[in-house]
Amino acid sequence: MGSLQQGAFNAVRKCMKIQEKDRVVIVTDLETKKVSNSVKNECLQITDNVKEFVLEDFGSRPLKKLPKEIEEAVSDSTGVFYMATSKSGEKVSLRKPIIKLGIKKGREAHMPSITEKLMEQGMNTDYNEVKKISRKVYDVVSKCKEIRVTTLRGSDFTVSFNRDWKWIIADGDITNSATGWSNLPDGEVFTCPGNFNGRVIVDGCIGDYFIEYGKLKNHVVIEIKNCKVVNLECEDKVLEGKLREYIKQDENASRIGEFAIGTNIGLREIVGNLLQDEKFPGVHFAVGDSYPDETGAPFPSKAHCDFVILKTSIFVDGNMIMNNGKFVI
Repeated sequence: MGSLQQGAFNAVRKCMKIQEKDRVVIVTDLETKKVSNSVKNECLQITDNVKEFVLEDFGSRPLKKLPKEIEEAVSDSTGVFYMATSKSGEKVSLRKPIIKLGIKKGREAHMPSITEKLMEQGMNTDYNEVKKISRKVYDVVSKCKEIRVTTLRGSDFTVSFNRDWKWIIADGDITNSATGWSNLPDGEVFTCPGNFNGRVIVDGCIGDYFIEYGKLKNHVVIEIKNCKVVNLECEDKVLEGKLREYIKQDENASRIGEFAIGTNIGLREIVGNLLQDEKFPGVHFAVGDSYPDETGAPFPSKAHCDFVILKTSIFVDGNMIMNNGKFVI
């Protein structure tokens, strides 16, 4: 556990590498203002060219459209920090547009639902070590044909891959990333699967606006066949109903759009916030959008909801690289 100030230092100076010449835009909201202020103050020690926007100043949440003033500022920026709580619908109306605009002239740190705790934990990790393990994982998985994942709780599934689709390293070095943006805290290697079959017991947490559920008290059991969710069950029937509706948003909302291995080895426990928990050493996957601009996989969707699985064992073409949540490479 580090400090909020040190987390901001790492985000601004190590991950985004903000310089005096940069034009910085910070998009925040009232709930994350204390955290965004720490990033703003760190940026102001480097450059005077910092603009901040508070989403509530533009209307009640969720906002259905990116405000023109924010759109213009982000379009002209070279460094963007998105630091606002996740709200239903804003992934499409705000977050995706800001990413696309933010990387045109610079780079973007995407930090939805960031908290002080995440700044003290995930942003205080040793990103040099994250970079090393991420490269090791990438070197193994980027050439593989198949990965099998099992857990003692009963998850057992296999994932195969399309050689034409890219694996992406997200190791905290946004300035030198292949995509121009990344989530912070960081630490994962991901792609879109070519195929995905098996049974998953989701026992960590869930992303998008389901973050309100925190660490799951009731596991979600998902059956997947040919990369599509064919059944979904949970003892919490309200959550089950919301997830069933979520995967009906469009034709790709029930398709597995992402398979990822968390590589932030500085994390010691999950906290119930997907932004950090998906970086926890292990496996997560997402239904919906395949990040076409990054992976090359042609499955756009309004949906993108991650599911974190704990204490995974990972076998890459038959060779174990993780045993019950611990890397063995």
